[in-house]
Amino acid sequence: MGISEHAEGTQPGTIDLELEGLHCASCVKRVESALAAVEGVRTARVNLATNKAHIELADAASPQAAAKLVEAVRSVGYDARTPARSQRVAAPATRDELHAPEAQRASAEQHDHAHHHAADANLGKRAKVALALTAPVVLVSMVPALQFRYWQWVAFALATPVVWWAAWPIHHAALRAARHRAANMDTLITLGVAAAWTYSVAALLFGEAGDPDTHMQFTLVPRRSVGGQEVYFEIAAAVAAATLAGRWIETRARRAAGSAVRKLLELAPSEATLLTDDGRELRIPAAELAVGQLFVVRPGERVATDGVVESGQAALDLALVTGESLPVAVGPGDEVVGGAIATDGRLVVRATRVGADTTLAQITRLVENAQAGKARIERLADRVAGVFVPVVLALSAATSLFWLAVGEPFTFALTAAVAVLVVACPCALGLATPTAVVAATGRGAELGILIKGPEVLERVRRLRRALLDKTGTVTRGEMTLVGVETFDGFDTERALQFAGAVESASEHPIARAIASAAATRCGELPPVSGFRAHAGRGVEGQVAGHEVVVARPALIAQRGIDVSAAVRDALDHAAREGRTTVVLAVDGRVAAVLAVSDEPRPEAAEAIAELRRQGIEPVLVTGDEQRVASAVAERVGISEVVAGVLPHEKAAIVEKLRARGFAVAMVGDGINDAPALASADVGIAVGSGTDVAIEASDITLIGSDLRLVPRAIALSRRALRTIHQNLAWAFAYNLVALPVAAAGLLNPAIAGIAMALSSVSVVTNSLRLRRFR
Repeated sequence: MGISEHAEGTQPGTIDLELEGLHCASCVKRVESALAAVEGVRTARVNLATNKAHIELADAASPQAAAKLVEAVRSVGYDARTPARSQRVAAPATRDELHAPEAQRASAEQHDHAHHHAADANLGKRAKVALALTAPVVLVSMVPALQFRYWQWVAFALATPVVWWAAWPIHHAALRAARHRAANMDTLITLGVAAAWTYSVAALLFGEAGDPDTHMQFTLVPRRSVGGQEVYFEIAAAVAAATLAGRWIETRARRAAGSAVRKLLELAPSEATLLTDDGRELRIPAAELAVGQLFVVRPGERVATDGVVESGQAALDLALVTGESLPVAVGPGDEVVGGAIATDGRLVVRATRVGADTTLAQITRLVENAQAGKARIERLADRVAGVFVPVVLALSAATSLFWLAVGEPFTFALTAAVAVLVVACPCALGLATPTAVVAATGRGAELGILIKGPEVLERVRRLRRALLDKTGTVTRGEMTLVGVETFDGFDTERALQFAGAVESASEHPIARAIASAAATRCGELPPVSGFRAHAGRGVEGQVAGHEVVVARPALIAQRGIDVSAAVRDALDHAAREGRTTVVLAVDGRVAAVLAVSDEPRPEAAEAIAELRRQGIEPVLVTGDEQRVASAVAERVGISEVVAGVLPHEKAAIVEKLRARGFAVAMVGDGINDAPALASADVGIAVGSGTDVAIEASDITLIGSDLRLVPRAIALSRRALRTIHQNLAWAFAYNLVALPVAAAGLLNPAIAGIAMALSSVSVVTNSLRLRRFR
């Protein structure tokens, strides 16, 4: 199986950046705007769930372009870096240049993992310290019975390291944004925490709050009546601790949501056993394998790279690569995929794809590209987030002024304003879509389903018709020659020689079946010259000085070749038995009718039934004649058949259905299906098909199990439903929480906890997609 480079979007002129300091959708909007303003940038997409930016350039990528992009990110208060694996430049000219980056890529992956692990550990340490110090502060503030002489000073001593050490990354990010005249989620938290702490320190040092006999009680709403000035260290500490704990949990959950890509990268073995020309076995780094070299795979080892088995037999576990649940037996001549595990047997494999060209590497890039995309619904959240923080700042100021104007104490106005600052949660808005997309595309990759972008999820929901190509999709695609009836004095062997010679130049399944049978029965076939293929209709060429045509009856008639009653009877008889037929004509005379058969896939009927349960009506589309197509359709449970269709007519059928108001999926595996795959609302290519089909599709199935089609649709719909749930919660939370806080009905400490839980709830809801079956 191959996946085309173009389909992956890994052409020259793209750069990926690792970002740091992003916490909400407003951060995303600011970084995207900064990147888009750099000269030579076509598009820039930032993903909050993965903390990555994907930039498409007008010219080829270069270190200088990457440096400008990093500087643009830093100019708006965030940080960025360009790991070796993220910069994609034009294809190298030499083999050494091709393989050297792969070793660097593996090293960069390890460096990235170590960097993120260290960052997570640092955040976790700060969160744990903050929680440990905040707990006694909140308790002593909540329960008068626990308050002792000078307890306010103890609260000050415990809260201060929480506010200024544990929460320093938040303040640092806010200050960096302020230096660039910007505001973000960190700005809101910093203002709220600093205001509560500063006021409390002033009250402690210069007001009545320093009295050792002062007693207070924590309340769910801001205190209106005050017996002298009070301290709010529990608010400052609780907001900081809740924010840090929430971000730590959120970061770990986001990392879990994107674990599928890391698992794919880990499948590639670091070493390979090279088989030298003199028969010796050498252990070498897998990245140093070159195309054409032989390597050995022993039981329990992973296949080092894509290749073809030269000798040996084994059962390969492809579960983590293609989603296949059962081991697949392979032997000489079979293709194998890098990352698969040999459960038994010893194989000698000739490498056919290495480095960035392997199936595993291309699957990984496809998933990463899908996770970098933006759904239409996500752009709405981005637009809202672009004005969210300034609106919250204005609302907080207005809240404070309002309560002072109506005669409330300054402490009440302050705590209400702080509650507004800390309860706001643009993080939930920014995470609602990307975390669901990351989790869904990652889980899909584990199941052998590659979804090319979040916009696909939105189109899948509306599907009402599914056009399914017959050969290779609904059927096995393994045609076998089951009958040869000769005419006009030709014998079977001579007819097979002529037909096999011409068909050997074609890749069509029918052609391969005839050529294989001819080679088996007749030995070496004569050469063909002047070969011409007529898509969906047949082939022709010159063999041993004779004009040979192997084609559908329609093309034979178009050539003006007479079709006798006996020939028509042979065609009718084969059609009634559900067989596909072609006519062999030599020098303008019909020489034989060849019948081939292709059995439906054993899981086809189950897949068709599941599509119907999803509200999608399947339609069989094929170039075969009506009787053959109907026989196959009846066996798998399809009631609607469109037969005798040429390749370009499949796309026309898609358009006709769309004109009738149906959203249409096209499921196919060959070059003939590419136009229809591209024109359908959702194109689904089975992974055993061609690069052209995969490039034209929206969803690629790694493997030929037709049940993956309804499973892909179910996963896409579940993901979209999760996105809608996340966005509904994020919008509803902010619409309710902000007015409640502004009304003075919410203690800032509770507001901080609610804010943290809001973004955590969005991420954990998305994580449920990882359990999709």
